Order: sequence, then C-alpha cells, then structure tokens
Amino acid sequence: MSGADNVVWLGTPPFPEAARTALADTRLRANLRRATGTIRDRRLAVTDELDDWEDLRDTAAAVKRRTLRHLDRHLLRLEETVTAAGGTVHWAPDAAEANAIVTRLVQATGESEIVKVKSMATQEIGLNEALAEAGIRAYETDLAELIVQLGGDRPSHILVPAIHRGRSEIREIFRRQMGTWGRPAPEGLTDDPRDLAEAARLHLREKFLRAKVAVSGANFAAAETGTVVVVESEGNGRMCLALPETLITVMGIEKVLPSFADLDVFLRLLPRSSTGERMNPYTSLWTGVTEGDGPQNFHLVLLDNGRTATLADEVGRQALSCIRCSACLNVCPVYERTGGHAYGSVYPGPIGAVLTPQLVGVQNAASLPFASTLCGACYDACPVKIDIPEVLVHLRAKAVEAERRDRLLPTPEALAMKAAGAVLSSPRRLAAVQRLAALAARLVARDGRIGVLPGPFARWSGTRDTPAPARESLRAWWRRTREAGRTTTEGKGR
Repeated sequence: MSGADNVVWLGTPPFPEAARTALADTRLRANLRRATGTIRDRRLAVTDELDDWEDLRDTAAAVKRRTLRHLDRHLLRLEETVTAAGGTVHWAPDAAEANAIVTRLVQATGESEIVKVKSMATQEIGLNEALAEAGIRAYETDLAELIVQLGGDRPSHILVPAIHRGRSEIREIFRRQMGTWGRPAPEGLTDDPRDLAEAARLHLREKFLRAKVAVSGANFAAAETGTVVVVESEGNGRMCLALPETLITVMGIEKVLPSFADLDVFLRLLPRSSTGERMNPYTSLWTGVTEGDGPQNFHLVLLDNGRTATLADEVGRQALSCIRCSACLNVCPVYERTGGHAYGSVYPGPIGAVLTPQLVGVQNAASLPFASTLCGACYDACPVKIDIPEVLVHLRAKAVEAERRDRLLPTPEALAMKAAGAVLSSPRRLAAVQRLAALAARLVARDGRIGVLPGPFARWSGTRDTPAPARESLRAWWRRTREAGRTTTEGKGR
C-alpha cells in the first residue's frame, strides 16, 4: 500500500482547487460561520470558569510529550493489562492490515452487519468500505455520522461531521434515504431539531437491539489498568458499547496514556475544548470483559498507519498529541471559509494540515501545510498546546525540498528566491535594484498606483491595489538628511 492510500479521500482535488469551489458556496459558508461561532462562544465561556485552565493545558502537554518519548513501553504495558483483563490485542501496521483484522473478527461471529461508535480512526482507514467489500454492512449510530452516511457524503468536521448541512437538508436526507437503510422517516417530518432527533432515535433503535457486533474508536486508553475510554454526547455510543456480544475497538497508538490518573486532566480539557461542556454527558470506561455484563468478547486493534514515522520527526511528532477536540478548526479563518471537504482528508482544519501530510508522506499532501494564514489562533486554542504554526512551517520546508528533489529544472519560485537572495545580500545591488524599480514604477503608475503587472505577478497584482514605490528609498533619504546633517554639525564644531 502506498502512503497516499493510508488516509481516504486524500488530495481529491488538491486543496487550492477544492477551496476555490467551497468559497463560492454561500450556504456552506453560512452554515460554517454559524456553527463554529456558536461552539467558539460556548468554549470560551466554560474555559473562563477555570482559574487553572492554563495549568491544565501545561500538564496535558507534558503528559503527552512524556508518553510519546516512551510510547513503545506504554503500548506493551497496555497489551499486557488488556490481555490480563480478558481482551485480545491486535497490532496493525497500516490501514490494510487493520481492515483485514476487523473483517476477520466480524466474519468469525457469523454476522453480516455491525453498529459503530463515531470513530476517526475507522474513517482514516476506510473501514466501512472494506467491510462492504466483504459483504458486511456498517451502521453509523452517531447522529451526525448517520446524516453523513445516509446522504452518501463525507465528514467535514472532527466533532460535528455534518456541520456543512442545514436542518432542511437533513430533513430531506432522512425522508429520502432512511427507508433504504432500515426504518423510514416518520410521515410529515419537519426540520425541528427535536423531530429530527426522534426520527434518528426510532431508526437506530432496532439496530441497537439486534446488533451482535459493534466497532468503536477510543479517546484514551490507560496502560496501567487496560481501561479504554470513549466520550460522547448522545448515548448512542453507550448503546454500542454495552449491548452487543462482541466489541472491536480500533485505536491509534498515540491515544495511550501511562496511568489511570492521567485521565483526570484530559477529561476536564476535552469536553470544554470540543463541545463547550463542563463534562461529556456520556463517558464510557471499560477494562477487558466482565462476565454477565456488557460484551463478552473484546478486541483492541492498535493502529500505526504512519504514526511511527511521524514519531521520528522531532518537530512534527507533537501532532500526535492531538486529542481530537476540534478546537483548532473552530477558530481557524481558513476552515471557516472553506469547510472540511477542501482538505481532502478525514482530518480537516489546522490539525489535518499537519497530521495528514505526516501520516501519508508530505509529497502526497504537499498543498495542506500551505492551507493556513499562520495566525496562531489554533495554538492558542489547543488544549494540549500543539504548536501547529511551527509544524506547518516545518512541513512547508519539507514540501519545497521534496519538490526540488523531484524536478529536473528549478521552479520559477526557486529562481526568484535565488535572485532575491543575491540582491538582498549586497547593499550595493539592493540600492541599484531599488532605483530601477522606482523608475520603472513611475513609468507605469497611475494616480500613485500600479495596475496589473505582467507575467507571474499578474495573479497577485490583479486583486490588489499596489502603491508605486517612493521616488526616494529609505537608504537614500537617510543618507541625504541624516548624514548630510551630521557632516554640517561636525563642520560647525570644528
């Protein structure tokens, strides 16, 4: 499997092209602006309540850094404790192996359908599609994921996958598609949120009651005890985790924490950063299997899929600290205007722009590190203090270097930068170029402004008012006014 196959939808089409299309969709932009603005306000309100919010962020960042430094040790400990508690641990180096493991486990039960808890890891590997090829139907039970699945759509947000959909669109999707997946939508369904939620509840209930196998992701896992944690807001995940006979959890290897006590910090940070709640309505924790209570078969699939390679990068590895809260998406001016689909990955927004290129190889997602203004709002919002701007700049350098290696001839940009370096490294050359630029600008300027420039400068100057350079450079002005004045003063002193 090539690196580009590790994360589904990558680069189809590239970000600049997809963003251009998204910017023209006024309804999408209105939906995004309303939803992200609401979440931002709620998050600020609940984080301001805590006097120790910054201390919590510092602690979480330190725990993550320490864990990643000794990740191998903590993962082996997790395998040991999960196995001792009656679970089975599987190691998946890539998406293909993870899909094969889950498919074999479902087939071993004799079932042809499963229910799913919302999971970024299973989206990353394209599990639903892999199961469908094996004749197994996966039913999403998270409300937003259900909307996406029924609509034949793709998630566009880490926390709210259907953030790009309005209520009227959701109503039409339910009316049109629910019947093909199970219980149809009620007659006369309106776009009132309560009616939509009730339609989803009725549609999913029969699936919960007959399901024998469930698949989940994991928010955290404590290596000390073998405890796995899933947090959610609806309770549909709890139904999947409690009712079926077999539970299969697919977890990225970076989700492990050393001790059970570490959960205290993250379970205070995550709900406030993601949904603007003080606590998740449903926090499910389980350790292996318990006779007569919950699933009697538990399988934990530990997914690498590019994470070990990411860990080797001293700058980029901090992206593995992500707890999938989506706070960075909700404050990002680029995401708010383009939406998640433009990123071409299951991980959109700022965190996707740094995580995806590392999971699949920078050369396979070269446009994503440039999908940012580097304003730093993502770093300010991140509960585990991932310096996303730093990683973006780091990956931009890698993308440029990769392109340089693959080309026989230098790019126009590279030639321009080389010429600029030659000019800026010599005061004499810089002064000469400034004089030439001022002279040329005066010849083409109108009312102190330069129109559209020729060649490669047309795209930049065609959308901006470019002021003409001053007739006299700062260097020339300084020499004329300051140095001349100093000479006069010195003459008088003599």
